Amino acid sequence: MKDLITRFMVRWGIAALGIWIAAGILGGERIDFDSRIGVVVIAGLLLAIVNSVIKPIVVILSLPAILFSLGLFMIVVNGLMLMLVSVLYPSLQISSFAAAMLAGMVIGLVNYLVTTILEER
Repeated sequence: MKDLITRFMVRWGIAALGIWIAAGILGGERIDFDSRIGVVVIAGLLLAIVNSVIKPIVVILSLPAILFSLGLFMIVVNGLMLMLVSVLYPSLQISSFAAAMLAGMVIGLVNYLVTTILEER
C-alpha cells in the first residue's frame, strides 16, 4: 500500500512539474495559471488522478486509432486529458486544443526524463 501511495505522489509531482515547465515554454497566452504555485500543485493532482483513472479507459476505447496512427494518436489523448483538467479546474486556463496537445507533449517528455532518472537510482 505504501508503495502505491509513493508512486502516486511521484506521479503528482511529475505532473505538476510538467505543467509548470509547459506553461513556461508555451507562454502565458497559451497556458495561464495566475502565477501561483498552488494552482500548479492542484492541477498536477487533478492531472495525476485523470491519468490514473480516466486515461486508461480512453486509451482502450481509442486503441484502433492509436494502432492505425502508430501511436501518434496518444498526443491527442494527452491533449484531451489536459483539456479535461482545465475544465475541471478553471484556474488552469488553456487557450486551445493545439496548446493542450503541445503541453501534453512537453509533460510527456518531462515524465519520461524524470522517470528515467529516478529508475537509474
